[in-house]
Formats: sequence, structure tokens, C-alpha cells
Amino acid sequence: MSALFGPGGNSESFYDEGNKHTVQAPAWLVKKGLDAYEYQAGNGITGSDETLAKIGVAARENGIKMSIHAPYFISLSGVDIEKRLKSIDYIRKSLHAAKLLGADTIVIHAGSAAKITRDEAMRLASDTLYKAAQEFSGESVRFGIETMGKINQLGTLEEVLELCKVADIYYPVVDFGHLNSRNIGAYYKTEDDYKRTFDLIGDTLGDKYAQTLHCHFSKIEFTGAGEKKHVRFCDDGFEPPFEPLCNYIAKAGLEPRIICESAGTMADDALLMKKCYLDALK
Repeated sequence: MSALFGPGGNSESFYDEGNKHTVQAPAWLVKKGLDAYEYQAGNGITGSDETLAKIGVAARENGIKMSIHAPYFISLSGVDIEKRLKSIDYIRKSLHAAKLLGADTIVIHAGSAAKITRDEAMRLASDTLYKAAQEFSGESVRFGIETMGKINQLGTLEEVLELCKVADIYYPVVDFGHLNSRNIGAYYKTEDDYKRTFDLIGDTLGDKYAQTLHCHFSKIEFTGAGEKKHVRFCDDGFEPPFEPLCNYIAKAGLEPRIICESAGTMADDALLMKKCYLDALK
């Protein structure tokens, strides 16, 4: 086993090379030398069951590991109980899509902490996750709770790890760019900075969670409020650096899956990370 790399969604280069549909993505990714793909359903699951199943078949045939990003409008911490519990229905639909895609991980946003205290947001999110776990406890997929990039969002690393304690179906999804942005930069500079994150996950939840962590990585422009927008690796002056991450996971023998969410160059930048990682293994 080793670290896996792939894009979140289809990059500009995918379409520039004449591809038109996500069904073609797995074979294209293999030719590029990539290993994983995250299906983007942030704006809702719009693909038909037939289409999702075809993508799943193509992924299996090409050995591409699949995950799915659940809708952005999920709010585990919403104060309106009807809307908050509607999030469970969105997770249910994401699970259905995951099974068709052959995805082993569903990535979920925790919600906002803008109009309530963080303690209240955590209480509401924990309640939603508890109710969801009662329904989904027998499922084999990982329900991943993602760290978030804006300061008024629920989703520090510590908050995500606490939410993962609600039930054993929940796993942390660490977005390094998000954490760097919500800490106004300088959060990730060195290998030791990345080590700190993996160590905290292992110490809090157990080593298996750190060993096979599902991750997102992109360089992100940020302001005093945290994340502003995702950029590309070729854009100068943006953080965090990916080289220390690749060097650390290679030295530590970790097996994360790293999904790149660069703006339009996610596959190209995922390949840069994989090459960096492979060089670090030598």
C-alpha cells in the first residue's frame, strides 16, 4: 500500500484533451498515472442512477478509488430543526450515489457557527450525527467530516475529531488548505507541521485513522476571515506548500488518499504531488 492521489472533479485538461463525460475520467486518470477520483456533488446529486453506475464500473475496471463529496447545503449545525434533519436525507441520497459509484468515502461539511456559539453548533451537529448514525451504522462506507476554511464555519481539526467520536462510522477528512486558511497562514510550513496533524488524529481516534486519512489539498487564497478561493499550484505566493507533506507521508510510511481541489488544474496538480511523493520514497 502507498499514498493515492487524484482530482476532485474534472480538470480543464480532461476536457481540453477531448473528453466530454465523467464516465471517461477513470481511464484518463490511469493513463496520467493517478489513482483516485472524488465525484463532486456539492450542488446536489444530479446524475442518474444509470450514469453513476457506469462511472462506478469504469472506476473498478481501471482501479480508481472513488469517493463522493456530499452537497454543500448540508448543515449539521442548523438551528431550524426541520432543515437540520433534512441534512440526513441529503446524506442518505449521497450514500445511494456512493454505492452506485463504488465510493468508499462520503465527504460531509459540518455547517456554520456564524450566528450561534461554537458550543451550540457542536451540540447541534453532534445530535444530527447521532441521529444519522442510528440509520447508517450498518453501512461499510466512511462518513467523512471535513475540516473547513472559513473561521465562522464549524470545522477546526479539534472540532472534527470531536464529532467523529459520536459513532465509529465517522472519519476525519482533513483539508490542509482549509486549516491553513482558517489559521491565517503559517499553519503548514514544515514536515513537522504536517506531522502534528497526523499525530493529533492518531492520539485522539487511533492510529488507523491517521494511517489511511482521506485528505483534500489545494493552495488557497485567504483573508482575515479565512478561505477566499482555491488557486492553482502555478500561482505564485499561495500556501500551503505540498512538498513537506509529500516528504513526511513518505518517511512515515502513511497511506493517505489525497484529493486535489485546485482551481481547474486539480488533475495536473495531483500528478505533481504524486511525483513529489514518489521522489521522496527513493
